[in-house]
Amino acid sequence: MPTDAQQACFEAGIKFGSLYHQFAGTPVSPRSARSLETAMAEAIGNQPYCESVSVSIDDERVAAAIDHENGYTELTGSLMDVEMRIDYEDVSIRTRMAMRDGYPLMELVDVEESTDAA
Repeated sequence: MPTDAQQACFEAGIKFGSLYHQFAGTPVSPRSARSLETAMAEAIGNQPYCESVSVSIDDERVAAAIDHENGYTELTGSLMDVEMRIDYEDVSIRTRMAMRDGYPLMELVDVEESTDAA
């Protein structure tokens, strides 16, 4: 059986996979970035054990990626930073996705297990 910490990490992976693959390719511009951030965070926040989600789309990176007259580009991991907190049983984990060496890396930031004895 997996530990609660392992299950919490698995849950985070599911949520990152859903977020990334559901929204990659969505048309985005600096004008639409805030509403897309909200939609992404609220959609992923619906999933079980998801305590919080923060999505930040970088307007400067979006503007730099626009390469045609239509005024938008496709959303990729390189354009956003994401943070999540997953609470599973007595474990709370923090995760993030940020650019590392030119790649949108999803990583575990912290695992906190409750020391409360019930």
